[in-house]
Amino acid sequence: MHIAWIGKKTPFCGNVTYSREVTNGLLDRGHQVSFFHFTQEGQSSEPDKGKGSGGDWRAELDGRDVSLPCLYKSQIYTIPTPNATRVLTQALRELKPDLVHASLTISPIDFVLPEICAELQQPLVATFHPAFDRRRRNIASRTQHLAYQIYAPSLANYDRTIVFSETQREILIKLGVRGEQVAVIPNGVDVDKYAPGPSSLKQRLGLQRVFVYQGRVSPEKNLEALLKAWKQSQMGESCGLLILGDGPLVNSLKPFYNAQHGIHWLGYVAEDQQRIEILRGADVFILPSLIEGLSLSLLEAMACGLAPVATDVGADGEVLAGGAGILLDPTRVTAELQTLLPLLRDQREFTQLLGMKARQRVLERYTLSHNISQVEQLYRQLCQGSRQRLQA
Repeated sequence: MHIAWIGKKTPFCGNVTYSREVTNGLLDRGHQVSFFHFTQEGQSSEPDKGKGSGGDWRAELDGRDVSLPCLYKSQIYTIPTPNATRVLTQALRELKPDLVHASLTISPIDFVLPEICAELQQPLVATFHPAFDRRRRNIASRTQHLAYQIYAPSLANYDRTIVFSETQREILIKLGVRGEQVAVIPNGVDVDKYAPGPSSLKQRLGLQRVFVYQGRVSPEKNLEALLKAWKQSQMGESCGLLILGDGPLVNSLKPFYNAQHGIHWLGYVAEDQQRIEILRGADVFILPSLIEGLSLSLLEAMACGLAPVATDVGADGEVLAGGAGILLDPTRVTAELQTLLPLLRDQREFTQLLGMKARQRVLERYTLSHNISQVEQLYRQLCQGSRQRLQA
């Protein structure tokens, strides 16, 4: 099967990792993938090795890489050039893929894709990434719900939309997308690559207990609530909190929460193996977000056997439900962590048990292999239906 995949390579975010892992998995199973991504004029089409994906893009190595011109791109949205739609349409017409899959980049092109693919008679799938909180408890969650309201009328014209949880599916159905058009296929991780193993992290840092946050350093991630709780808990010299990630709030937070308090800012770690070595050497993973989709960082940490602590937002609550981790109230993160952090520091057997349960949960529900199989099944259904319509 030949899939035209429209996604992101830079700047690094969950969408980038999702696109890389799924397309590489499809190539491993013998499919052809043409990868469409946005590139600003004068920039290389390859990921920035310092801030890029940290892994190989096999579609690019196979010579199936198509650049779409853009004026601006960020972790959140993309502004294409006026002729980007023409470039995309012409490439799809020439390549004649069996199916088009758009890992939506929050771009004006997302809204014209159904018309383009209908004209070319190519089945169209979307993966809809925006984070959410089903209760809309804060400004971030209310703003994100607006994205669902804006996109729902367009998603109703896609053949299928992939979301990561039943809650997302219910939101889109309430906004007018037919239930049969929405497929729930959770994120997945490579459980052979992300797995418990040896690490020299604690010896290098001179620590006995290590806690990790991995993600953007931006308002919706609510990192300051974790930093306040850590500072107030006075965890001691033998404990460290590692911050893996970059973002707009680093410069405003770092002066007040630093090595003096046992907090180590490592920045964005590009290489997969380096990040895995850090996760393997840590004990607890904490994600204090106000909104989420289904965090790949959380799944990666769980697969490596860390005890997970996350807010009950997005699909993360579903991931940790039933004892696979500890859920926080997103409106009381600092207060709840002040109680939890000393407990997680002192109760080693408890954190080890949580880590074992977390990895087992990933093995049961969130493997990349299962994710790819579900995507393949969806592709086959749509392609078969397309062939039947053409014959009719």
